[in-house]
Amino acid sequence: MTGFVKQIRLLLLGLWLGAAVFFGAAVAPALFNVLRGAGLTNANELAGSIVTRLLAIINRGGFEIALFLFVTAFFVNRARSRLAQLVEVISIAIMAIMTSVSHFVISARMMALRASMGAIDQVAATDARRIEFDALHRYSVMCMGVALIAGLIAFIMASYSLTGSRPAVGESSIT
Repeated sequence: MTGFVKQIRLLLLGLWLGAAVFFGAAVAPALFNVLRGAGLTNANELAGSIVTRLLAIINRGGFEIALFLFVTAFFVNRARSRLAQLVEVISIAIMAIMTSVSHFVISARMMALRASMGAIDQVAATDARRIEFDALHRYSVMCMGVALIAGLIAFIMASYSLTGSRPAVGESSIT
């Protein structure tokens, strides 16, 4: 049963990492470029609304997966060194903290600012609300970057047995 849980852990973490990277590297930029290219006066507003909804799924998913990984880490890693266990658990905790801060603090404040500004495309770049929004956007990107790095470290730590033993030929190191 422990082997199955380990595989589920890696699957969930790998899916989240893939979704987060794809979202940040492909979906969000493409969405903004397509809507701006269509010449819409509210292109940023529309793209931002879609990105906000999708990012909420990525952040909530990352937080929930991190909680699952955190709880199960104490049951599936008993044969590994303390250092390996500690690095994995700390990485998972950082992932959970970053995704929750991004979702529950930063994104919530950004949504409130967007609501107070109306159409963000019409707000001057020197407006205090727009300046705060842009700063929050940078923080959101930083949180996602830290969460991705932490998730990748957790994935690597969960993927390999760090006890010094190597799997035999034909035997999987995941089980």
